[in-house]
This record gives sequence, C-alpha cells and structure tokens, in this order.
Amino acid sequence: MGRWSRILAPRFLDFVGLPGRERVLDVGCGTGHLAAAVAIASDAAEIQGIDLAPEYIAYARSRNTDPRITFGVGDACALEFPDGAFDRVLSLLVLHFVPRVEQAIAEIKRVTRPGGIAGAAVWDARGGWVANRLFFDTAAVLDPKAGERRARNYTRPLTRPGELAAAWHRAGFCDVSETTLLIRMEFESFADYWAPYLGRDGPGAEYVRTLDASQRLRLEEAVRAAYIDGEADGPRSFAALAHAVKGRRPE
Repeated sequence: MGRWSRILAPRFLDFVGLPGRERVLDVGCGTGHLAAAVAIASDAAEIQGIDLAPEYIAYARSRNTDPRITFGVGDACALEFPDGAFDRVLSLLVLHFVPRVEQAIAEIKRVTRPGGIAGAAVWDARGGWVANRLFFDTAAVLDPKAGERRARNYTRPLTRPGELAAAWHRAGFCDVSETTLLIRMEFESFADYWAPYLGRDGPGAEYVRTLDASQRLRLEEAVRAAYIDGEADGPRSFAALAHAVKGRRPE
C-alpha cells in the first residue's frame, strides 16, 4: 500500500491544510509516507508518526533523513501523548482497520489542541477501489469463502459515503467537512499487479495464503484474465477513490 499512500498523501494534505510551524501527529503512519509528505509540503516544527507494527516503524526510520520527523511504535486507541499535544492530527488509510475505531477517534481528538485540526482518509472500498474489486470479485466467483472475505472487506466501518463525517460529528468535532480524493493506480504488468497478493499484508494476501498450490494457480489465472481483459499484458490504470474528513476540536 505504500506506493499508493505516497500518491494519495499530497492530495489529502491539500484538503486538510498545513499552515504555520505546527506540531503534527501521523496516526497509523505505516512506512512513513504521510509524515514525509507533511515535511515536504510545510514548515512544520515537529512531525511524529506512530504505528502498531514495529516492522513498519523500523522501515520508516531507515528511510527518514528529516530531523523534524520521529517515528515510534504506538496504539491508535491509547496514544501516549498529553491532551492537546498537537496542532494537527492526521491518519491516512488506517482507521477502517482499527477494531475499536470510535476509541481511536476519541484519542485523536484528545491529543489535538483546542482549535486544532484532525483529519483522516480511508478507501472507498466498495464503490471506488477498482484494482481491489478486480481481485475479490474474481476470487468470490471461484470460492464462497472469498465471497465472505469480500463482504467483510467492503463493509468495514467508515468506508462508505458520509460515515467518516458522521464519526467526526459523534466525536464532537466542529466545522466538519468531507470530500472524495481521486488517484490512479498504475501497474506495469499483471506481474506488478499480482505481486502484493503474494506478500503478507492486506486482506487479499491473507486470503491467498489460505490456498493450496492448485487453488492459488487457478485464482491467479482467473485474475490474470480479468486484468488483461482482451488485450496484451502490459500497463493498466485503475481509478481509486478515498473518503476524507477534517474537523476542528472546539475551543
């Protein structure tokens, strides 16, 4: 997901804004692309990124050369920062994976200073993530268990229109606004598209790991046919939409 968050991050920052020498927290920072984008786009005084996965934090640290940025392991549902510690608290492509998401949003609000801004973005998984639907729709035709996983993936909290804004209102933010962000996912070939599904992260890769060799080959051939779609193998471009929200913590 890192290469897509790298593309999405600047569009997200255009929406949430980054004025002044602020203290910024990146909740669920993953491999650090949003934090890096904040550093490039602003003169932020301090940028901290936290993620539950030590492997992601180690990678983010290894790639960071900006002294304003620090990364640490942390839980979005129990942020180890004082109340009002940050001018701006942001989260990109993570809240829909947090089991206790309302608690995470409450923590985001708590560590945002009064008058500060909190923003988040998640994929429009059901209606706006073409590359992912290509995989799961194909898999669901072959295997009812894939259909069950598809249903869980596309009904995650906050991934449908209006849900992020409603969650921000419930948390007590004011001046709440929501928008849709568009990027395009560019693949050089089917091999480029398929490679992440042979990894360890994400619902698709988790499903592929449950298959034996013959089942995996059958799925790969079916997804390849869907990707190629009547033309020679090669570059493909798929639209991807994300819901984004921002709000201000009341004074």
